[in-house]
Amino acid sequence: MADNQSTKPPLLEVNNLYTHFDTPRGIAHAVDGVSFTLERGRTLGIVGESGSGKSVLSRTIIDILAKDGSVLYDGEILFEGRDLRSLPEKEMREIRGREIAMVFQDPMSSLNPVKKIGKQITEVLTKRLGMTKKAANLRAAELIDSVGIPDAEQQLGRFPMHLSGGMRQRVAIAIAMACEPKLLIADEPTTALDVTIQAQILDLLREQQRERNMSVILITHNLGIVSGYTDDVAVMYAGQIVERCATDELVSHPRMPYTEALLNAAPVLADPPHTRLNAIPGLPPNLLNVPDGCRFNARCPYVQENCKTEMPTLTADANSDHSFACWHPLQNEMANGGASA
Repeated sequence: MADNQSTKPPLLEVNNLYTHFDTPRGIAHAVDGVSFTLERGRTLGIVGESGSGKSVLSRTIIDILAKDGSVLYDGEILFEGRDLRSLPEKEMREIRGREIAMVFQDPMSSLNPVKKIGKQITEVLTKRLGMTKKAANLRAAELIDSVGIPDAEQQLGRFPMHLSGGMRQRVAIAIAMACEPKLLIADEPTTALDVTIQAQILDLLREQQRERNMSVILITHNLGIVSGYTDDVAVMYAGQIVERCATDELVSHPRMPYTEALLNAAPVLADPPHTRLNAIPGLPPNLLNVPDGCRFNARCPYVQENCKTEMPTLTADANSDHSFACWHPLQNEMANGGASA
């Protein structure tokens, strides 16, 4: 008999997802045919420059984009086999926050500045889980303590403005953990923080993930961050996933020139202060008027004629689960440092 665990569907399965915005200047192709799966207990990094579609993808998954007809969707989002896009708003509200939680880049955008921290946590516990006020207060203190904030009971009586950026982000994580979600989406959770605090927040997320066997999507523009905190990586460019594989494989053997450029642009701790970073030349394409062929072709040092006219599809390497969308992929022995197509 097959093991029951092996028959379960992936926790999250995104199939050929499109999220387009109908603007006065035309249709913006923010997410353009994205597919991926996320298994239970694993962490997926989604990496790309600003404007690559990462945040729009996350907001599409939890359904918090505008409902005024300006957002155009297609494709499937399956969570434990349920198609989230087909659910009525009432059911989606039950899943959002309770089964799928999100931590945003700026905690002040998700925390109420005029409401005490304790109240913001207990409201989640009483409304979502039906706890009594007394039980919620006790649980709130436990959550604050679990995310490494000292003097938990005292902190519950403070307002967000009284806390540092790192402490506010810890509070946001505590609120996200309140309902024991199966999936946590962390959208650039460390961007506005000091480097030392960044590491503490990432360590905290990893600790919470391991304790709860929770799945995590970590969204960032920094490949250096995902290398130590994720199992798998999907690289996004101009609304599309252009490379996807295990994190170690991606860092050691990038096949897509854009991934190589991201790796080369990452700061190196051993470099002396004020070392100039290797910026990627040019700008990402205008999503209102995406180019023919590979969307990276205008910035790619290895571009050839067919790159400008034919769009490559995301295809797995013959000998591995390493997928990439490139007509002239980097060779493993050459990649990541003076590669030649």
